[in-house]
Amino acid sequence: MTALSRNDVTVGNPAERYHLQIAAELHIGNAQVAATAQLLGEGATVPFIARYRKEVTGTLDEVQITDIRDRLSQLAELDKRREAILKSLTERQLLTDELAAKIAAAETMAVLEDIYLPFRPKRRTRATVAREKGLEPLAQQIFAQAETFDPSAAAAAFVDPEKGVASAEEALAGARDIIAEWVNENEQARARIREFFTAKAVFQSRVIPGKETEGSRYRDYFDWEEPAAKAPSHRILAIRRGEKEEFLTLRVVPPETEAISLLDAMFVNGNGPAAEQVRMAVEDGYRRLLANAMETEIRMATKKRADAEAIRVFADNLRQLLLAPPLGQKRLLALDPGFRTGCKLVCLDAQGKLLHHDAIFPHLSEKARNQAAETVRALCARFRIEAIAIGNGTAGRETETFLRTLDLPETIQIVMVNESGASVYSASKIAREEFPNEDVTVRGAVSIGRRLTDPLAELVKIDAKAIGVGQYQHDVDQTELRARPCPGG
Repeated sequence: MTALSRNDVTVGNPAERYHLQIAAELHIGNAQVAATAQLLGEGATVPFIARYRKEVTGTLDEVQITDIRDRLSQLAELDKRREAILKSLTERQLLTDELAAKIAAAETMAVLEDIYLPFRPKRRTRATVAREKGLEPLAQQIFAQAETFDPSAAAAAFVDPEKGVASAEEALAGARDIIAEWVNENEQARARIREFFTAKAVFQSRVIPGKETEGSRYRDYFDWEEPAAKAPSHRILAIRRGEKEEFLTLRVVPPETEAISLLDAMFVNGNGPAAEQVRMAVEDGYRRLLANAMETEIRMATKKRADAEAIRVFADNLRQLLLAPPLGQKRLLALDPGFRTGCKLVCLDAQGKLLHHDAIFPHLSEKARNQAAETVRALCARFRIEAIAIGNGTAGRETETFLRTLDLPETIQIVMVNESGASVYSASKIAREEFPNEDVTVRGAVSIGRRLTDPLAELVKIDAKAIGVGQYQHDVDQTELRARPCPGG
């Protein structure tokens, strides 16, 4: 093999390669991908392209455009890593024709990293120490697995107290460490075990001893197992949250015996003494090195899958909420309910302008309840109220029941409104600009009322994560969440 310069590795025009590959993967035209890529490169957003550039993209929808955008990013990142690896190998004079071809052909980050792993600058490992003691020739002899080879006798020749090898057994242990690292770094072995983990790995969740009471909300996962390939998004994210909050431990492991048998079939030849040493090294390499690496990969892969599904559900729910039909221009009374602190009440005109605010306490006593009833009746008459909006938080249902006992005019609609995010809005800069002289409780009640008359206009003022239409939007990859367009929007 001859050393190469990284400039000798021809990768072609990256943009053209990307477009052809994405077109094949998504089963669309190359021209459609190229046009979309150009629009994205010019700063156009996915919703803009989907809505206003259909004639340019060949009527691609927002899902296809998002897929193109994400795949372009992935391929660019892959090429960036490829270039960094080529540069590193070139500088260390390790790049050969065969290695360059394998690097150029790698289609995923995992495969690329597997190829590079044996050449990656290493921290000081057990195998490194064994090599420093001069035990690599012994490891090579054992790994050849000749039937007549006697590992113990051969190891005796490597005993050297000055190098830190005090006995033949220590020499064999060091040789096994080197073989274990070879197994871990073998590209085919990693690919086989990765496939095995993908197909057979199981999530195993356990409660941390002593955290049973404090972490009771994760009780369902105190002793839980499920195939990783079939685990739904919400369970993956729930258990990872429990792990992050230090109530649960999480392992992602396949049947160990079966995994080791796969590796034995690849590396162990025969039943002689040398083969037994290799078998021991394979078992150690799997348990100490390869299994941990694959577990990390599977954890990342399942998290990415769970994130994608959670983001999709969140986006779908958000779209439904934003596109909910508005009640229209109505004179409105809105209530932000509460028990001890009372219900903050506001009256809005047909354009949503704040006319009046007050507080009533219908849940404290009979006297307070009667006073609250008089206040509501009077305000409904004074401002000719056409609809009443009630936040669906604490005391929401009780407040709705109270209002329906007041014998208000039948023309007044009483509606429960999702108040998630109202407190976020009330403390925001935009709320302070709208109502500089009102406190947060008044601003929150106004937001609840406006959500009924025009939900889209009001909800766009709030960070989507705070609106409360998903369970795990705070746990998913925030960059991916921000990048996700609202379906159909």
